[in-house]
Amino acid sequence: MKLSALQQYGIVTANYWAFTLTDGALRMLVVFHFHQLGYTTLEIAFLFLFYEFFGVVTNLYGGWIGARYGLRLTLWVGTLLQILSLVMLIPVAASWPKLLSVVYVMVAQAISGIAKDLNKMSAKSAIKTVVPETPDDEQQGQKQLFKWVAILTGSKNALKGVGFFLGGVLLTLFGFNAAVGWMAAGLALAFLLTLVLPGEIGKMKSKPAFSSLFSKSEGINKLSLARFFLFGARDVWFVVALPVFLEASLGWNFEQVGAFMGTWVIGYGIVQGSAPALRRLWGQTSSPGVAAVQFWSALLTAIPALIGVALWRDANVAIAITAGLAAFGVVFAMNSSIHSYMVLAYTDAESVSLNVGFYYMANAAGRLIGTLLSGAVFMLGRTESGGMQACLWTSSLLVLLAWLSSLRLPAPLRTVS
Repeated sequence: MKLSALQQYGIVTANYWAFTLTDGALRMLVVFHFHQLGYTTLEIAFLFLFYEFFGVVTNLYGGWIGARYGLRLTLWVGTLLQILSLVMLIPVAASWPKLLSVVYVMVAQAISGIAKDLNKMSAKSAIKTVVPETPDDEQQGQKQLFKWVAILTGSKNALKGVGFFLGGVLLTLFGFNAAVGWMAAGLALAFLLTLVLPGEIGKMKSKPAFSSLFSKSEGINKLSLARFFLFGARDVWFVVALPVFLEASLGWNFEQVGAFMGTWVIGYGIVQGSAPALRRLWGQTSSPGVAAVQFWSALLTAIPALIGVALWRDANVAIAITAGLAAFGVVFAMNSSIHSYMVLAYTDAESVSLNVGFYYMANAAGRLIGTLLSGAVFMLGRTESGGMQACLWTSSLLVLLAWLSSLRLPAPLRTVS
C-alpha cells in the first residue's frame, strides 16, 4: 500500500513524539541521579557535553545525508542509536569510579545527542513534503507552513515536558537502571512503526555535493546566528542550574522538580503550537516576518534580567521563579515558533534537509554553550541564589545578542513553492 504524504508525515511525527518522551525523561534521570551521587553542577554539565557537541556535528552532516539518501534512513538510524544509548546506561552503578562513570555516560550521551538531532532534523524537514504548493496564493502557503511548524514544534515540547515528569517518577519508582531499560523497550516498539516508510521521502532528485553542507543563504546564516544565542540563553539557566537550584534552595524532591519543569515545558509547547492562533487574536493575520523575529527577541531580553533582580532583592523565591518562568516560557515559545517557521520560509522543498540541518547545527551549538555555562556560571555564584542570578544575567545578555543578530535579516524570498 502506497502511503500518502500525510500518512508518511504522521508516522515520522509519531516516532518523533515517542523519542521526545525518552529524551526528556533521560535528561531528568541523569541530572538527578548524578546529583544524588554528589556530582557538582559543572561535572553534571560535562555529562551532557558530548550530547550537545555531537548534536552540532549531526545537524551539519545529517542534513546532507538526508538530502542524499532520504529522511527514512536518518530517522531509522536516530531511533536505533537512542535505543543503544539507553541500553548502555543500564549497567551504570554508584560503585563505579567517578572518572569511569563520567567518561562512560558522556559516550552514551554522545550517541543520544546524535540520535536526537537525526530524529528532529527528519521530522522538521518532513513538513515540507506535506505542505501543498500554492503558486497562485503564496500567502496562503505561508500560513499553512506556519501552522504545521507550530503544531509539530509545540507538540514536541509538550511531550518533552511530560518526559521531564516521567523521568522524575521513573527514578523514584524503579531507580536509574530499570528506568532506562523500560524506556529502551518502549522506543523499540515505536521504531517498528517506521518500517513502512518509503525510501524516497526527503531525498533530493540530484545528489548534493559535500560542499553543500554550509548554507549559502544570507537569511539562513543570519537566522542561524540568532538561533545560536537564543538557545544558549535558555539552556544557560534551565538545563543544570534550575533543577539543582529548586532542589537545593527550595528543598523540592525529584518528583516535584520534574513535575514543575515538565509543566513549564508542556505550557511552552502549547504556546508554540498556538502561535498562529495567538497572532490572529492580536490582529496579525499574515504569516510572521523579520519584524516579528526582532520584536519577540527584544521583549525576551528583559525577562531573565527581571527575575535576577527579584532574586537579588530577596523577593519570594518560589513566586519569582514561577512567575518569571511563565513569562519567559510564553515569550520564548513565540520566538522559537517564529524562528522555526522562518527557516523553512527561507528555503525550498528541494534543499530543505540541507538548510534545516545547518540551522539546527547552530541550535545545537547554542545548547552546547548554554549547558556548559549553566554548570560553570552557577558554581561561580558561590551560593545557590547567587549562582542562579549569574545564570539569569548571562541569559539576558545572550538574548540581547540574538536580537542584535536579527537586525539585518533579509525578507524571505521564497515561500513553499
